[in-house]
This record gives sequence, C-alpha cells and structure tokens, in this order.
Amino acid sequence: MIYEDGLALKSSWKTLLQQFQVSPKAGCQLLLDVVQAYSSGNRFYHTLEHVQAVLNSLESLKHHTENLPALQLAAWFHDVIYDTRAKDNEEKSAAYTVTALNQLGIPTDMIDNVAQIILDTKHHQATGNNRDSQIFLDADLAILGADDTEYRFYAQKIQREYSWMSREQYREGRTAILQQLLARETIYHLPEMAAKLEEKARRNIREELDMLGLDMGYCPFSKRREFAA
Repeated sequence: MIYEDGLALKSSWKTLLQQFQVSPKAGCQLLLDVVQAYSSGNRFYHTLEHVQAVLNSLESLKHHTENLPALQLAAWFHDVIYDTRAKDNEEKSAAYTVTALNQLGIPTDMIDNVAQIILDTKHHQATGNNRDSQIFLDADLAILGADDTEYRFYAQKIQREYSWMSREQYREGRTAILQQLLARETIYHLPEMAAKLEEKARRNIREELDMLGLDMGYCPFSKRREFAA
C-alpha cells in the first residue's frame, strides 16, 4: 500500500533525525527500510498513514510531553514488524528499533525510552505510569474516537488484515479485545483526550460489538492474533 503524502512524512523524518546529528545518508537508508516495512501488501490499517496519524496526534499533545522526540521515534517504529499470525510483534519491533537507532548513533537512554514505549503498546498499558508512554498510547488509540465513517473504514481495514482467519475466529478474537477496552475505567489517560474522545470511542466500540454479534458475514457496517486496537 502506497502512502500518498510521502513528502510530508519524509520531511518530518529528516527534521527528527537532525536533532541527533544523524548522517543524512544513513537516515535515508533506514527510512527506505521502514517505508518498505509499512508498505507491505498485507497491511491495510497499520501503514504509513497510521504513522502519520500518530505523529499528528502527538503534535497536538506535545505540550504534555517530557520527551517528544522519543515519542516521535516510537511512532515511526512501533508497528515496523507486523504479522497478524504472530504474538511477538511488539518485541520484534522494539528489537529492530534498538538495532536501527544504535546504528544511527542515537543516545542509549533515548533508545531505551523508545523501546519501552513500543513494548507498552502490546497491552496498551504504560509501564510504571510513564507519562510519555501514556501520551503515546492515547495517540495510538485516537482512532477509536473517530467519526462514524472513519471508524467504519478503520474496522474494515483491521478485518482485512486478518482475512486469513475464519469468520468465527475473527469474531471471537476481535470481540475479546474490544470488550477489554470497554472494561477499562477510561480508555484514554490524558484528561484532554478523555474529554474529547472517550464517549465517542465507547459508542464506536459498542456499535462494532453489536455488528460482530449479528455477524451476517461480518463486514463492518455494510476481516494479529492480538486483534489490534
């Protein structure tokens, strides 16, 4: 899948790496590898468009952050490894990130921070109530509070990423992850995000659960083992 706004993403990548005085040649080569990973044919939601959406959300929340560059790096790398048949995508993405950023000469403490944020996306829970990790998780889940049309497209894209599963397998797995989200006291950590998106996110999730319950060959509103949010 090709992301149409590639120039804007390339610009944001270059600006991010300039803060660390990364060699332009090395940064460009890594960008090509990352773009290739996010553009594989089995991705429909977890694409460069998702990377851009997370970066946009982080930009709107930057006044809350302690280490914005770490969050921006996490946005680029958090789904770089993505196999819907696997259970260790986050661990592999974090390992890839550590290797790649070490090769660029990024400071070790920054790399460790980025890797932990990526690992926290596995269960959408921030380790040790890390504020920046909470902000990242809110940005990653912002899609849940989207308007009706955007949420429907999102749900369809997730289903397509699991098209190898039987209808019943997908229905059960997706239902479980959506119910886990609803069971939380709040989906979003930041009061600002909760005020803006919490009510709508819960409504969207309940409507998708209703459709999953009806089944009818489940195609949302018309198919990772983790059934990513």
